Amino acid sequence: MYRNVFLAAVTFLAVASGINATVLHADDPAQDGKSVLQRYTLRYSLKTGEKLHYEVTHAAKTKTRIRGAEEISTVHTVSQRHWDVLEANADGETTIDHVVDSVEMTQQQGDQEEVRWDSISDEESPAIFGRVAEQIGKKLSTLTFDSRGVEIKRENHGGTKASLGMGTLTLQLPEEALAIGDSWSVPHEVKARLDNGEVKVIKIRERYTLDKVQTGVATLSLRSEPLTPINEESVRAQVVQQLSNGTIRFDIDNGRMLSKQLDWDETVVGFQGANSLMEYRSRMTEKLVDGVERTAQKP
Repeated sequence: MYRNVFLAAVTFLAVASGINATVLHADDPAQDGKSVLQRYTLRYSLKTGEKLHYEVTHAAKTKTRIRGAEEISTVHTVSQRHWDVLEANADGETTIDHVVDSVEMTQQQGDQEEVRWDSISDEESPAIFGRVAEQIGKKLSTLTFDSRGVEIKRENHGGTKASLGMGTLTLQLPEEALAIGDSWSVPHEVKARLDNGEVKVIKIRERYTLDKVQTGVATLSLRSEPLTPINEESVRAQVVQQLSNGTIRFDIDNGRMLSKQLDWDETVVGFQGANSLMEYRSRMTEKLVDGVERTAQKP
């Protein structure tokens, strides 16, 4: 489980359920009764027929040491994906198809030979990337969500639902307008397996803060905070890879996410015995791009 970094390599396919958000307002410094903080409303605003192309890059390095044996695993993935906006009505309800167009993947496990694959230039994929290869150019999911990014309906077409901290397909926006410094939180749950085989549900709070707004673009910070006490290091080793911490840029004027960067720098000691160690270093970036030229050769 802890050595399988390949699963993290394909989380650009992830979709997850929308959940209502709770807003926490920053203190209003205006005391004279004449001025108030400027507030901003964040909403999706897409148009029928639009195609939003995103490039997603994920690089991760995991080092484990168990009973004196050390192993380092690395993975690097660059994928091109797009949202095909099927319908967007006046109420802000939007239906999209989510498609991954192409992917370049590199993985190395310990002393094994590095495995590379490019879905455009390589006709056949290595067996380890077979699941991803089957999904290139196909609809992974059809999603309907409201203007706040809250999911109304979803139909999966073979894509995984696990997010592993990579974030949901849509950003869950608050109902209320925000001033600089305001925060809102979105509850989330992850599952971890205990040493006795039982599954433990860990409650997570994803806390978003509006840091600044410049030329119509909101910069948000994101930090995941576990709410369920984690006493077992074996559980902590599973959970740290599923916590999202980073920065998001959202286009207020045009109603869409422009970019996202999430970072992980975690060390867990004693996850499999007193002398065991796991170090996890990772970065995921996602950015909106125009006119992506790399497309899959096969539908």
